[in-house]
This record gives sequence, C-alpha cells and structure tokens, in this order.
Amino acid sequence: MKSIDDILHLSRTFGLKVCEPGLLLLEFVFSVVWQLLDASLDDERLLELAQENNFRWSARPVDVEIDSLNSFNEKRTEHHEGLCKANTIMAIEIIGEFLRNKETSRILYLACKNMPLHWGAFIQRLRLLVVKSTALKNSKNITPEVLLQLTSDRRKLLTRKSKTVSLVEFHAVMASGSLISSADQCNGTSRSALWLPIDLFLEDAMDGTQVGANSAVETLTGLVKALQAVNVTTWHDTFLGLWIAALRLVQRERDPSEGPVPRLDTCMCMLLCISTLAIADIIEEDESEFIDETESSSCNPRKDKLAPAPGNVRKGLITSLKLLGEYEGLLAAPLSVQSIANQAAAKAILLVSGLTVGNGYYDCVSMNDLSMNCSGNMRHLIVEACIARNLLDTSAYLWPGYVNARSNQVLHSVTSQMSCWSSLMKGSPLTPSLVNALVAFPASSLAEIEKIYEITLNGSDDEKISAATILCGASLVRGWSIQENTLLFVVRLLSPSVPADYSGSESHLIGYAPFLNVLLLGLSSVDCVQILSLHGLVPLLAGALLPICEVFGSSIPNVSWALPTGENFSCHSVFSNAFTLLLRLWRFDKPPLENATGDVMPVGSQQSPEYLLLVRNCQLASFGKAPKDKMKTKRFSKNLNISVDPIFMDSFPQLKRWYRQHQECIVSTLCGLVQGTTVHRVVDALLNMMFRKINRSGTTLTPATSGTCAHGKLSPRELATGLKELADFLPASLATIVSYFAAEVTRGIWMVASMNGTDWPSPAANLSTVEQQVKKIIAATGVDVPSLTIGGNSPATLPLPLAALVSLTITYKLDKASERFLTLVGPALSSLATSCPWPCMPIIASLWSQKVRRWSDFLVFQSSRTVFHHNSDAVVQLLKSCFTSTLGLSSSNIYSNSDVGALLGHGFGSHFSGGISPVAPGIVYLRVHRSVRDVLFMTEEIVSLLMSSVKDIASSGLSTEKLEKLKKTKYGMRYGQVSLAAAMTRVKVAASLGASLVWISGGLNLVQSLMTETLPSWFISVHGSEQDGESGGMVSMLGGYALAYFAVFCGAFAWGVYTESRSPQRRPKVLGAHLEFLASALDGKISLGCDGATWRAYVSGFVSLLVACMPKWMMEIDVDVLKRMSKGLRQWNEEALAIALLGSGGVGTMGAAVELIVEARI
Repeated sequence: MKSIDDILHLSRTFGLKVCEPGLLLLEFVFSVVWQLLDASLDDERLLELAQENNFRWSARPVDVEIDSLNSFNEKRTEHHEGLCKANTIMAIEIIGEFLRNKETSRILYLACKNMPLHWGAFIQRLRLLVVKSTALKNSKNITPEVLLQLTSDRRKLLTRKSKTVSLVEFHAVMASGSLISSADQCNGTSRSALWLPIDLFLEDAMDGTQVGANSAVETLTGLVKALQAVNVTTWHDTFLGLWIAALRLVQRERDPSEGPVPRLDTCMCMLLCISTLAIADIIEEDESEFIDETESSSCNPRKDKLAPAPGNVRKGLITSLKLLGEYEGLLAAPLSVQSIANQAAAKAILLVSGLTVGNGYYDCVSMNDLSMNCSGNMRHLIVEACIARNLLDTSAYLWPGYVNARSNQVLHSVTSQMSCWSSLMKGSPLTPSLVNALVAFPASSLAEIEKIYEITLNGSDDEKISAATILCGASLVRGWSIQENTLLFVVRLLSPSVPADYSGSESHLIGYAPFLNVLLLGLSSVDCVQILSLHGLVPLLAGALLPICEVFGSSIPNVSWALPTGENFSCHSVFSNAFTLLLRLWRFDKPPLENATGDVMPVGSQQSPEYLLLVRNCQLASFGKAPKDKMKTKRFSKNLNISVDPIFMDSFPQLKRWYRQHQECIVSTLCGLVQGTTVHRVVDALLNMMFRKINRSGTTLTPATSGTCAHGKLSPRELATGLKELADFLPASLATIVSYFAAEVTRGIWMVASMNGTDWPSPAANLSTVEQQVKKIIAATGVDVPSLTIGGNSPATLPLPLAALVSLTITYKLDKASERFLTLVGPALSSLATSCPWPCMPIIASLWSQKVRRWSDFLVFQSSRTVFHHNSDAVVQLLKSCFTSTLGLSSSNIYSNSDVGALLGHGFGSHFSGGISPVAPGIVYLRVHRSVRDVLFMTEEIVSLLMSSVKDIASSGLSTEKLEKLKKTKYGMRYGQVSLAAAMTRVKVAASLGASLVWISGGLNLVQSLMTETLPSWFISVHGSEQDGESGGMVSMLGGYALAYFAVFCGAFAWGVYTESRSPQRRPKVLGAHLEFLASALDGKISLGCDGATWRAYVSGFVSLLVACMPKWMMEIDVDVLKRMSKGLRQWNEEALAIALLGSGGVGTMGAAVELIVEARI
C-alpha cells in the first residue's frame, strides 16, 4: 500500500495519512475522476477560469505542436482535432459512468460526505464544465443537467433493496415526510400528529409553578430542527406545524377558568415572540452558513440527506404563512387582542390601496375612517411579527385573500390623530395623560423603547419614574416585536450605575428607591415572571435582584417615600418587593437536591440562588463567542450595556446567612432558638408585638408559638391575625413563615387541627362538591382510583402548621397589592398540601373557593394533583390514557377523536353547564408530572405502554380469525384495514409521544437513564410476546421500530441534531455507551431476552435513523464501535446498511466502507 501511495502521491494530494487499502482505493477513484475533469477543462481552455486554476496533478497533458505545413495536410489536421474533441467528450462520458456505477458512485459519495474541502473544489470545476463546456453539450450520452444531478444525489448509501420487506416499509415511512396519505387518514392519524411534541412543549412551558432558567427560544429552536430532521419534512411543513401548535395553545386560553397562573399574554408571547424568534434563528443560521460556505463543499457533512438548498428555509416560512390562511378555525383572535388584529389588517389594506397615513402610525387609524370591514385575525398578527423581525416584507400584503378589500373600496383620504408614541417621538413632554396612554399601548419599534430608556437614564426624577412605569406597561407584555429588548432594558435598570458625583457612605441604590420600586412592582405579575422565564432572563434578573435585597434588607427604615397614590413606603417595602420576586424565581419551599427524600424528584436540578448565579455567569462569559450569538446581537439595542462581571453569593453576606438558615429550617435540622442570643431577643420582641393582646403576663412566646395554639393558649384566629400583622409589617417574612410551617409539616409531630368552623375555618359548605369534581376530572382521563374516598362523616382535619398557613392566606384580600405575595405563598401551599394525605388539598381548595368563587375550577384542578402524587398506579393509568387518546385506541371507537385534540383538548374550565368540564389527559399529565414522587419509574412504564400500543395498533380493525392468520404469516404485510406502512406511521406517532413525555418529565438526565439503563435492561429481559406466538411477526417487528424511533426522538429532543447540542460532552458519551451495548450484543457478548425480530428491527431502524437524520452524532462515535456494528449488520445480510453506517463515521471508517462496497457488490 505504501509503495502504491509513493508512486501515485495520493496521501499527499488529499492530505490523508492513513494507508488503508479501502482509503487508497477511494483516493484513486477520486483522483481518476478529477484528472478526467481537469483534462476535459484543459482541452477546452476552461481550466484557467477555475478559482484554483492550477493543475493539481503531477502529470499534466503535454501540448503537441502540429506543423500543418510540413507534417500534415489540412485534412489530417481537421481529423486530429476531431479526435481531440471526441476524446474530450469520451472523458466527460467516463466521468458520468463513474457517477452512475453503483460501486464507484458510492465511493465518490463517501468522498463528498467526508472530504468536504476537496469535494467542494471538485464540484466547483464540474459546475464550470456544465456551464461552459461545448463538448458536454455535444455529447449524445449525457447532458449537463444529468451530470449535475448525478453529483447532487445524496442518497447513494441509503437507496437500496433491503433483504427484508419490513425494512423497505420502514424507510418508506421514514422518507415520506408526511402523514397525509389516504392510508394514514383512514387509520386515525392526521397531519397534526407530526408536530405533537411541539404542542406538548408549548403547553408545558405555560405551567406557572416552574420558572425555567433557560430560554424557551433555544429549546424550541432545537425541537423544531429535531422534528424536521427525524420527520424528513420540508421547512414549510415544519413551520406550518409550529404555527398551528402555537395557535392551538392560544385557542385553549380563549375562555379559561380564572386563577393565579399565566394566561393569554404569555400564550401570545409564545406565538408572536418566542416562535418567531425560533424561526428567525433557523433562517439566520441557514443563510449565514450559505454565506460562509459559498466557496466550500456543496455536500456539508452537518446536513442530512435531504437538507434543502440555502434560502429555501425563508421560502418555507413564506409558504407556511400562505397555507396558514386555510386554517380559519384557529385564526379567530381572542377578544382582548381583536382590536390589535384589526389594526394589522387595516395597515395592510391601506398599503395595498396605495394610501399612507401622514405620521406613519397605523395603530392610530380609526376604523370609522375605512369604508369596509377590516376584520383581522391571528395570521395578520403573525405576519406583522415576521415583518417586524425582517423575516418578510410588505409584499405579503399582496397574497391572495390576505386582505378583504380592493383599492377602490377605501376612502382616498384617511385622517387620524397623532398617536401617543408619535407624540413622544416628536418631543412631547411626559404629561400624566400621555404617560397613561403610553402605558396602555405597546411600542411598535425599537426606537420608541430606546427613547423611553434614554429618559430613564437622563430625565428628571419624575420623568425617570414615569418612563419606568411606561416600560413596565403594555410594551412589556404585548410589545411582541421588541419584547426581548424591553425586558433587557428593565433588568438593566435594576442595576443603576453609581453617579459620578456620589459621595455618600450608604449604597447609592438607596437614592433610587422610588425608581426601583416601580420596576419591581411592574415585573411582579404572574405573566411577567413567566414571560421573563420564556426569554431565559431569570438568571440575569436574579443577579440584579440580589444587590437590591442585600442593601435594602440591611438598611434601617429611617427614610420614606410617597407613592403616586399618596401611600408612603420605606426601604423595607423595596426589600420585600425585591425579595419576594427573587424567591419566585426558584422553588424556595423545596429542600435542596442533596437533602431530597421520598417526595422530591430524583431527576432534574433543583434551582437555587447559587444555580441561577452560575447560569448567569456562564451565559454572560460565553455570550458572543458562538456564531449564533453574533446573529442574536444584531437584534439587541446598541444602547444596552450589561455588566458581564461574575456575581457570587459570597458578595451578599446577609442573604447568604439567611439562605443557609433557610436550608437548615426546611430540612428540619433546626432544634430551636438558644435563649439569650440576639436572634432570640429579636424574635421574642416580634412575637410579643404580634400577640400583644393575649400576652398580658409578659411571658416569653418564642419557644413554640404553634405549640401555644395547639395547647389552647392562643386561638387559631389570634394566630392567623398575628401572622398577618407580621407579614404586613415585613411582607418578606412570608418566606420564613412558609419554610417554617413546611418544615413542621414534614416533621409530622403536630396534632391535627379540626376544621370545624369554630376554632378553624370550615370547608364543609363545598368540600363534598370539590371532592366530586376532583373525581370527575380523574375519571374523565380514564383513571380509576378506588381508594379515593368521597364524603363520609369523619371531620375535616389538617396538620396544625398547614391549617395555620392556609388560615393566614385567606386573610388576604384579593387585590393587586396582595397578588404578588399570594403568588409567592400559593405554589408553596399547594405543594405542601399535595404532599399531605387526602383530602388536605381538597380542604384547602374548598376554603379558598369560598373566598374566591371564580377560582373554583382552578382550585379543583390543583386538588386533582394529589391523587397522582400519592398513587403511582394512577400515573400509569394517566399515561395509558395519553397513548390511547392520541392513537385513537379507545374501546368504544378505535379511530375516533384521536391526535392532538383528544390529548390536549381545550384546556379546563366550566365551559358547560353542570360544573367543570372534562379535562384532556395530556393537560392533566403536564400539570401533575412535577408532583410525581419518582420520575425514574415513568420511563419504564412509558416503554411498556409504547409496546402495548404497538400491539393494539397491529391488531386494530382485525377480526380474531384474520389476526390469527396474520400471526402465522412470515411478515404479516397486509390484512383487512391494516397495512404495514400505515401501522408503522402510527407507531412513529406513538414513539414521538413517548419520547416527548420522557423528555418533558426528566430532561437530559432521564434521557441518559433511558439510553444507558432502561433500554439495555429491556432488551436483556424476557418478555411475554414469545408465549403468545408472535415471535417474528408483525407485532415484534413493529415493536423494534417503535423503540428505534422512541430512542432517536428522545436523543434529538435532549441533545439537538447538529453541532449546537445543549450538552456537547454528554451526547457522545451516552450515545457511545448505548452503541457499545448494541455492538456487544451483535458480537454475541451479551445474551438477549427479547424477541429476535424485535431486536433486529430495533438495531436496523435505529442505525438507519442515525445515518439518515443524525449524521453529526455518528461523527462523535468511536470508530471501533462502528466497525463492530457494521460487522454485525453484515451477518444479517444488511450490507447496504453496514456501508451507510461506516460511511457516516468520518475519515476513520471511510476505508472500511470502501472495502465493504467492493466486497458486497451491491
């Protein structure tokens, strides 16, 4: 081999140092084709037009001098020239033969896939030949179009005749990219099922009990790209699926039941901001790669086999928005945004009609000025959001059916008053009326928000406060095209710079108290916190809140300020507002992960201040280094100047001390206060202030305030009143009250409190109704819990600390001032009651329903979580209902009402007479999975339910006689209503559902557990299918393909498809361990207990999906593992799949792939 290489200089030419026989053969074939190409270009004097016009081969053709006068006559010269032209044509045709031949074309495809720089130069010259060559045009055997097509076919290694019919069907489904065929429709699968994971992710992100630290934009971007790759769909189908899923989310919130949870504003943010930003990221990435790679390979190893040409992604967006107009049922705007949709439609009508509004502000045009109906819908809002982010231009207004008026229907003169934002930009002062208008109407451009931000920095004190109020108004929650900038401005303003002339001894933040208080109050609503979470700004906000808490929490309240309402507030008010907002960013009522016992999920990270700061520091330190960050930077205002210096808890000693004591309290390690200490004296003074009416003897109350209540020395009403006085004096103390009572409930040493209406409030008025409605919700999802007792004569009781806590909460008035404190206590109270025995949560729901009747449905729904927290069998039944509803496998009608509508329904609430309406099983699961004690067991159950669903799919619509006949058939291809392709399509839907549930429930850790533990254990174990005579049949085979799709979906959701993996070090490690297991089993080193047909289908399906959809993953796997797996596939006579596997492993496996191509002679 070395001698051959020394003569031909192949390694030196291509820069490959390995001298494997297969690799040398590839280099030889590639060099021959390339030399033929260069010689053909040189014959026609085209080589000098190439970007690299040097002849890279050592033996260049020598021009022969022809002496036409002496040696040849004119006729012979013409004959010689004809031979030269014929030789050139023949050389080009030989190139075509190399590209047509099965073996050589596959060898050349390996060069295309793994040698992108050399292949790019080769293709550049080939395109020059296609465009300029006269010889190619004169060829009778090949055309320029055919030659170009032969080099662009990227399926050389995957297009084959498989040894098994089932694998052919698998690839047919894998490559179809659509679920819209007639077979699919009659078998209960609709187009929407492709994008079910997006629906589940969007709905799960709406859960206000969990504030995420990572951006939903990044997660959604990765999810969309993963689904596009695995589903092998066009980008316009992909984007259409995203728009439809986001619109369904909004429609589920059209008539919601009331409660302290994120609502329509958060849904609209998800549709018009988060989804739009995700699409923008995908388009910008595609177009930036096109710019960077214009002169490089046309066969990028990053992209999958059907990756579209650059620019098609943006075209896909346009097509998706055109098609979106056909979904009228989803496009109806909710009442609260109908006027905004109408304005968007009016803007389009005016521009199409050639009319302009004088000041350019279309939002101020009165509908009375137009002579036709300008009824807008959600598509108008989506298009406007895309135009604002430069994803579209206003030519979209000319799409057929986009506007419902012609130019001659519009008045030729449109008058309008100057809008509030127009007045601001023209220099109008911030009068109270203008401020109110700016608060009520969102800004429409970045320049307008930048103008407000400038006032917050350079205006007078009153102007700064007015500007801060405006920033926290409608622009914050409904300024969708500039929302991320508005949020960043607000977060930045929470960290004001030290004035140049400041010389005080105390922190400069004290002087900003009124300004900071406005910002804190503006950010405290439920929707605002959730929107911040969706944008991934929680870590940044936490870093801004910590200094405020430290400074104002350590200050003596010797200065007060007046609110616009006339109410005074002190530094303790600022501290309480900042502190309660900070606590809402992490589950402060939960013990840290290292102290977790039975009631805390063992999978997933518990957020804490240290964790949020770690994420913040890492994000800021790494921002701007990745190419995608450079694209994002263009969207941000140049006026933003955020400090990237790291922040640590050690910089805030008072907060750190509180946090450590809080941790000790919540895990019940505190044994009491030591008398005589400073802390003891302070606590005793506070308690005497709280209970001064009953402590006439002057005795110390510190040892056990709850104990005094338990022993009758303190009435429950007095306890609640005293706690309320403390909370009113310092609202931040609610955190300590909650953590203390939670710890005391956990210790379980307190006597129960009888909720009889005398000592403690009574739930008797509606407890039975609440319990009945809970059971109705549970039953509607297909879950049967016999142990769920309803009614009875036993008195309602609660653990005394829990009774005290709920009694405290119901003393609050439900107004805007109390909302931010109730949203702090509420989730903690619900979580605590859920962990207590039944019917603690229904009792609390009953008490709160008596206080706030409009929250009744929400509270009942929260109570249903208790059942799943305590009963793992109920969780399994709920998961089963998710599968049966999605796949249409109900016993009543096997194909009725399946897919997304059955899984997620229409939210929850009393939409029908007679109380709360049934809640879809998917909604219930997404709201209860965080309450499940042990998340690890759910992976095994999901795998079991997936296999059970496969059996149901295979037998759907068949009589017993035909089913028995199917089992006896070698492959069970087609009987009655079932075809293998249609069944496999539904299996793919079931796999995507199972993968979504695993990923949502446990994230990266649960996916890792699945790949390294659950699946290997399942294959090793013996299952019951063999006893049923199904071995080798349709069920076993479909089960293997279901697990293959399931595993790939899980990995795609958790790790991403391409290089931007959210866990770049974890993916190759976990995937490598799983492939090592597969290779060892193929080597015979591991004994398997599963059915052989299932195992074979899983391995072939899993490898096919990796090769076709996840090429980047394969580049990260150890070469030896890939070679061992290839050897095992060859033993199954799957040579083509073995070649494809080796061809995806990079240069390290390329030689082995070539050898196998030659040996297999496919």
